Amino acid sequence: MMNNLHPALLCMLFLCCCCARKHENTYTEKDIRSTEEAMVTVNRMMVKKDQEKIKLYARQNNLAMQETLTGLWYVIREKGNGERARNGQLAAIRFNVKLLDGTPCYNSDSLGIKQFRIGQGGVESGLEEGILLLHLGDKATFIMPPHLAHGLPGDGNKIPARAIIVYDIELVKLEP
Repeated sequence: MMNNLHPALLCMLFLCCCCARKHENTYTEKDIRSTEEAMVTVNRMMVKKDQEKIKLYARQNNLAMQETLTGLWYVIREKGNGERARNGQLAAIRFNVKLLDGTPCYNSDSLGIKQFRIGQGGVESGLEEGILLLHLGDKATFIMPPHLAHGLPGDGNKIPARAIIVYDIELVKLEP
């Protein structure tokens, strides 16, 4: 029965039980440590499930992907011949973003080329990390688990809560 519960529900159930205690909002170090340990356990379970989904997607789509230490999955599909992207540069990319199940979300055909200053935020942290792996002209696929994309809430529009997203990009311009 416990294996069928969504990890987030399991965490919420645990937290509700902890909060329902009959004392005056005084929590012992043991209570806090126990709650933290439960949350870490649930988070690990969710990350592992996300990794399994990404591995399955890569296998089904014949993508020889690599994983970074943060959990970003990437493959450079076509090599460019320009300089390597660096922090502080203004990057311009053509992009197509979809959910892991193939549901389209956003693309540069309808929204235009995306520009951002590398290392200054304003885009998904997985995109910031991935762009630094590329050279001008490279075409790549990034798969971002929720913690590198839009996290627990999603983007409030086309990307739902805890979504894994697939970014197909082409690095078309780098400026100082």
